[in-house]
Amino acid sequence: MGRLAINGGDKTCNIAWPTWPVWDDHERQGLLAVLESGQWWYGERVREFEEAFAAFQNALYGVTATSGTTALETALTALGIGPGDEVIVPPYTFVATASAVLRVGAIPIFADIQAHTLCLDPDDAARKITSHTKAIIPVHLAGYVADMDRLCEIAQAHQLALVEDACHSWGSQWKGKGTGAIGTCGVFSFQASKNITSAEGGIILTDIEQLADDCRSYTNVGRRKGGAWYQHFNAGSNLRLTEFQAALLLAQLSRLEAHTLKRQANAALLMEGLRDIPGVIPLENDPRITRRGYHLYPVRLNLDALGITRERFVEALAAEGVPASPGYTIPLYRNSLFERASTDPSSHPYLGDRVDYRQVHCPVCEQVCTDTFWLFHTLLLAEERDMQAIVAAIRKVCENAAELRPA
Repeated sequence: MGRLAINGGDKTCNIAWPTWPVWDDHERQGLLAVLESGQWWYGERVREFEEAFAAFQNALYGVTATSGTTALETALTALGIGPGDEVIVPPYTFVATASAVLRVGAIPIFADIQAHTLCLDPDDAARKITSHTKAIIPVHLAGYVADMDRLCEIAQAHQLALVEDACHSWGSQWKGKGTGAIGTCGVFSFQASKNITSAEGGIILTDIEQLADDCRSYTNVGRRKGGAWYQHFNAGSNLRLTEFQAALLLAQLSRLEAHTLKRQANAALLMEGLRDIPGVIPLENDPRITRRGYHLYPVRLNLDALGITRERFVEALAAEGVPASPGYTIPLYRNSLFERASTDPSSHPYLGDRVDYRQVHCPVCEQVCTDTFWLFHTLLLAEERDMQAIVAAIRKVCENAAELRPA
C-alpha cells in the first residue's frame, strides 16, 4: 500500500469545503421585495446596483448586460470595432474573450501570456500590432491584474482601445484603482461560478460618459438617453437585467469586500506554504496589485521534476481531499472554432488569408496548459487552518510523486 490516498494511504483532508453560492436572508428578502412590488423589470434596483458596483470598482459609470459575454460584445460594438479590424487577445482565457471579437466581425490576434502572471504579455502584444489593430483585451486571469502600466502605454502610443476582460477580478485593484476602468472600459461577469453572482449577468464599467451612453443604447434596444420610448437610434439588442437579478447582486455585493479580503489573506497563507515545496512553481504577486479578488488560485508544477502529468497530480490531490481542476488544457486558438475559421471561409468571411490559426504558436501558453492546475475560490473562504491542510496535501503528493509514475 502506498502513502498517497489514491494508493490506499490515509487521506490528508477531511474538510467540508465551503459551497457556492453563498446566500442568506439578504437575498431572500431582496427577491421577495421585488416579487411583491410587481416591478420586476429593469428599474430602480438595476440602477442602484450599477451605481454601487461602479463605485466599488472606482469607476464613474456602469451599464449592466445579460452576461459578461454580451457585455464584451457590447463594449466592442460601442467602440466602433467591426469587420476586418484586429483585436489582440491572450489564448489562456475563456472562449468569450475571443468569440466576442468574432461576433462583431473583427479578427482575434493571439499574443502570448507571461509565465509568472498567466496574463497577457505586453511585449508580445506590442509585437502583434498592425495597421489593422483597433484594440487590446487583457484578461485579469484569476483576479491577477495584467500589467496595466505597460498596456496603457502601448494602447496610448498606438491609439488603441484597451478593453479589460475583468470577469475574474471583482475587487481587484491596480495601484488603488479598481479593475474595469483603468483602460478604456472593462467588463465583468456574474455567472453562477463567479465571486458575485446572479446566475447570469454582466456589467460594463468606464470613466467615459459617452461610451457608457453608447453601451446603454446597444443593451437597451437602441434607445438613447433623453429619447422617446419608440425612438431607436442604434441597432441595439435586448440585453437588460431584471430586478430579480439586481436584488441578488445587491445582496451579493454587500459581502463581496469581506469575501475578497478573506480570500486574499488565505491566498497569502497558501503562497507562504507552497513556496518551499520542490515541484511547485509559485506565482508571486505584483506589488502594484493593491487588492486581488481571487477567482482561482493557480499553481504551476515542475512536471519534469515530478515525473508525472498534471492530470495525474490533480487526481491524486483530489484523493487527498482537495478538489482542483486542470484548468485550460489547450490554448484557445486550438479550439475547433478557430481551426474552422482557418479552413471554412464562410464561418468568418472577414478573415480571408490574414490569419491561419493552425499556424499560431504561443509557447508560454502551451506550456502553462500542460503544467498548471486551479484551486477554486470557494476553498479560499475556508479557515486559516484549512490552508495548511491544502499545503500539506500538495506537499504530500509532490514528495510521493514516484508512486504515481508508470511502472
